[in-house]
Amino acid sequence: MSTATPPYSPHAPSATAPGAHDHFDICDVTPEGAAWLASAGAYPRSTLAHWESRPTAPVVLPCGSVFDVVNVPAIFGRRMLDRLWSEGPGSGPVATHRGRMLLFTAPGTAQRLPSLLHWEEWGPAVPPLLYHGAGDAVTGPAPTTRAALRPDQRQESRWVVAPDTRHPWLPGPEVMRWACVRAARASAQAAVRISIFPAPDPGANVYDVNRRH
Repeated sequence: MSTATPPYSPHAPSATAPGAHDHFDICDVTPEGAAWLASAGAYPRSTLAHWESRPTAPVVLPCGSVFDVVNVPAIFGRRMLDRLWSEGPGSGPVATHRGRMLLFTAPGTAQRLPSLLHWEEWGPAVPPLLYHGAGDAVTGPAPTTRAALRPDQRQESRWVVAPDTRHPWLPGPEVMRWACVRAARASAQAAVRISIFPAPDPGANVYDVNRRH
């Protein structure tokens, strides 16, 4: 795995700040980050103009040239982010959409990562992962999500680590394999703890041993 550390982003948790990886707040995309996202499409100026008039509108972005996307269930993705920021080089831009987490990666990751993970002994600890590369597209959050969010409202699609530069650092397939392996170990350990301490049976008979005669 590459040990190069990505540039620090003011919209992302510090890789060295204690406990920063435990919580990811809602964040907005900077103009430079929006330009990077728009550059993935065939008409970036039209996309930017659309966002200027409707900054809270999501948009479909093609994958494969500027970035690939690894699409994972939210809980497993959170574990991957925890490992990436606490033990690894950090992450690229990350978004949530309809209960899943979208991790933006280097182009080519969607093609290479499945074969790398094929050799790992996963068991039931790893949920199905989706890979979006050349010929695919993803619906990303709007550049602005924080301003549109009411205090009593949950955002269905939002940025967790928002792009803030024209050239954000993107993890490649080896980094993502590393994160998946460690997230799988965390999932397996959590499953073991649950199996050791099963939930009590609500229909079971309970006897008060202190009332013996």
